[in-house]
Amino acid sequence: MDETVAEFIKRIFLKIPMTEMMTILRTWDVLSESQLQTVNFRQRKEPLIQDLVLLCEEKCTSLDDVALLDIIYNQIHRHQKLWDVFKMSKGSGEDIDLFDIEQFKSSFMKILRRALKNVTVSFRAAEENAVWIRIAWGTHHTKPNQYKATYVVYYPQTPYVFVSVSRLKSNVPLLGQALMIASKHHHIVKMDLRSRYLDSLKAIVFKQYNQVFETHNSEHLEETSLWLDTDMDLRIIHENKIEKERVQRVTRETFGDCPQPRLEFAQYQLETKFRSDFRGGILADREEPLRCLIKFSSPHLLEALKSLAPAGIADAPLSPLLTCIPSRGINYFKIRDK
Repeated sequence: MDETVAEFIKRIFLKIPMTEMMTILRTWDVLSESQLQTVNFRQRKEPLIQDLVLLCEEKCTSLDDVALLDIIYNQIHRHQKLWDVFKMSKGSGEDIDLFDIEQFKSSFMKILRRALKNVTVSFRAAEENAVWIRIAWGTHHTKPNQYKATYVVYYPQTPYVFVSVSRLKSNVPLLGQALMIASKHHHIVKMDLRSRYLDSLKAIVFKQYNQVFETHNSEHLEETSLWLDTDMDLRIIHENKIEKERVQRVTRETFGDCPQPRLEFAQYQLETKFRSDFRGGILADREEPLRCLIKFSSPHLLEALKSLAPAGIADAPLSPLLTCIPSRGINYFKIRDK
């Protein structure tokens, strides 16, 4: 094991929390159980990592082995990356082909290496038949940078691909070409959908969330207790109760009953021309459109939006531009004059 591989594996070990170390090492399955039994996992992290690196050197651990360990770590900590969603398409009338993982791997690597001399590609099958791909990019004159890899999650026999690009975004077209050819599609586009929560992105594009648009009668709503002042006008109490029931019903119709997919932000880019009945003025003569960028952010944006009307912060129903995020699979909007 050369110095670059040893340094690479050491950096991965440093990222792994002590509570996850044994689980990840067993999943990795490069070091045997008998080798792991010789290591004191109760010692401080630095000497523990030194012991593990020595075992890897004895095992002659390869770069491919370390790349596999990196994939396993990022599968567990996938929320630490920012994911973009791409959608592929076939020609009209074409059937879905049976997926051959070995043929996919071979074709994918062949496309990349035909265009780029220095590139390392690793694959790992995951849950729900997902294929995780790790690509470390180099150039014709430099070795691949293992610390700034691109991660791809592809669900076979679906048109969706999730990509996290750390660097060299100029390689994205080449990546798209490799994905199209390997999966036997003809076109690929980047969707206006991005988040750190890969599972939520998957739930949105595969329609796995429960955002129903049904009418619920108010008698089916759960009774909620209101704080009542004994001196308060009973007519006001009645009106407040009816309004609260209406807000609950509209919110339920819009968002459904189940937890929402987790997104951190939604961005709206507005372009409009100034209009006025009066002649003259600086804005009236302006040829360029007025541009405005609005960004809503929250640790859990959709749940925050769901709670606005019941909390009395916003009127119900909310604007469709806010509530359509999951159904349209978009959290980047461009709003222009027609």
